[in-house]
Amino acid sequence: MLSVQQLEAGYGESVILRGVTLSVEPGQVVCIMGRNGVGKTTLIKSIMGLLKARKGSVEFKGSDVTKKAPGIRAKKGIGYVPQGREIFSQLSVYENLRIGLEAVRDKTKRRSRVIPPEAVEKFPVLPAMYGRRGGDLSGGQQQQLAFARALISEPELLVLDEPTEGIQPSIVDDIRDVIRSIRDEGKTAILLVEQSLEFVRSVCDKIYIMEKGSIVWEGGKDDLDDPAVMRYLTV
Repeated sequence: MLSVQQLEAGYGESVILRGVTLSVEPGQVVCIMGRNGVGKTTLIKSIMGLLKARKGSVEFKGSDVTKKAPGIRAKKGIGYVPQGREIFSQLSVYENLRIGLEAVRDKTKRRSRVIPPEAVEKFPVLPAMYGRRGGDLSGGQQQQLAFARALISEPELLVLDEPTEGIQPSIVDDIRDVIRSIRDEGKTAILLVEQSLEFVRSVCDKIYIMEKGSIVWEGGKDDLDDPAVMRYLTV
């Protein structure tokens, strides 16, 4: 589904990613972990095309997208929920959701401008808030809105950057349930950045750990108790 090979990227003269290689198989939930500042969000931005790769490649479903714009990647089937959610605060919840239609591959559905009910059914609180401004929602509600917006395009790969950061425990539980349900449906693979070991153990099939812009460990959730793993995650 996704293959990243020897990826190098950075900002200005600074090199952040150093030869990152990882893969996501169809239907898998794959997690990227690591301390703050090790390059996790930089990696996600490079996969989405928001940051240009200096070296290496990004392939999606066997197609090289390394030089493709973010919008092209979205229309090929990659959904994205960024860190910080990036909700349009002055637009209504409904208008925020309609923006997700821009990435729908079916032109008929895109032109209809109708929100697919299956995209929001996983977040039943949203329809009651359609008329509210995005900026008036709580952090957890905004996270659900960003998640639903990404699902509107029916992505084959969903990329989540810190989906539980700064939100209340009840909504963390809701997001966990949504990720599990998506995995059980088997139609969409998920790549997520996450800090919580408990959350990772509850949803992920495979884990990569980053340190200083490189992948330093990979394995399954049952291997996370390895002392070597804890060396990379403890503060």
